[in-house]
Amino acid sequence: MQLSLTVIIIIITVLASLYAWNNQTVMSNWMMNPYRTDQRREYWRFITSGLIHNDYMHLFFNMFTLYFFGKILEWQLGAILFVILYLVGIIVSDVPTFFKHKKNPYYNSLGASGGVSAIVFASILLRPLSPLYLFFIPVPIPGFIFGAIYMFYSYYQAERGGDNINHDAHLYGALFGILFTIVAIPSALPNFFEQVSNWNLFN
Repeated sequence: MQLSLTVIIIIITVLASLYAWNNQTVMSNWMMNPYRTDQRREYWRFITSGLIHNDYMHLFFNMFTLYFFGKILEWQLGAILFVILYLVGIIVSDVPTFFKHKKNPYYNSLGASGGVSAIVFASILLRPLSPLYLFFIPVPIPGFIFGAIYMFYSYYQAERGGDNINHDAHLYGALFGILFTIVAIPSALPNFFEQVSNWNLFN
């Protein structure tokens, strides 16, 4: 049985996280520390920080979301574009954090949230009316409304700070996913607006 790229990425990420949890040196060397990345030119951290997670819940949430959205998007974009979107999404989402905290030796972040956000929002752009669920809302909502709520929440939390979550990575990963999809599939944006304009709350 041939594994999808989505499943392969999940397997690699799970194994990398488990390995790092059992080796604190690896965890320290792989997470995004903007200060060390800048001072020691440890640019691999832009990728390795997306392979490791803080705990089981962090890992599960990201990988479950990736599986849910990735298996469909992989088919729509094709293997090469899908991998580029995911990996570059991880890198791009960390760039603002790098410049913001490169003078702070104590700042660290990790997780695949930037790449996952890129996948989620690429999917929403291509299929804006697909029903999604929020934990606190027991009824499905269209993807484009979910996306708007998510973007607002990420921006608000990034400005608010104090919860040790890199919401900037969520926000910039999402924006990259949208821009990448518009470039890769030029018809995506007009199709998005056409589908949204025809949406009716009571349909």
